Amino acid sequence: MQNLQEGYPVTHFSRKTKRYCQTLDLREEPELIATYKQLHSEASIWPETLDAIHAAGILEMEIFLLGTRLFMIVEMPADLDWDTAMQKMGQMPKQKEWEALTAKYQKADPDAGSAEKWQLMERIFHLYK
Repeated sequence: MQNLQEGYPVTHFSRKTKRYCQTLDLREEPELIATYKQLHSEASIWPETLDAIHAAGILEMEIFLLGTRLFMIVEMPADLDWDTAMQKMGQMPKQKEWEALTAKYQKADPDAGSAEKWQLMERIFHLYK
């Protein structure tokens, strides 16, 4: 298990990228949250889900959890359009099945796709050296 105080490694890409941050809430049921975490583990994540993320052009994706609140960071090439990437990912094999599976854990419309469930967040502070 990762020691949270040690932080997480960051990838630096050789090309310009852009970052999107999103949030989504899970249902307030500890068993469901535990299962949702397991579904996203390296041992359980569907290969088709990873393929869909890569095929959409996403370079890196991270999901963090605090209580019932999920926070996702998506890193994409600077010249890739968000809506185009999300549409492409939504059309990949088994993506609708994955969305249906994970919907029962989420406080969101169960018929919505990933792009509708995950809400883009506004950046209110930025500091880089």
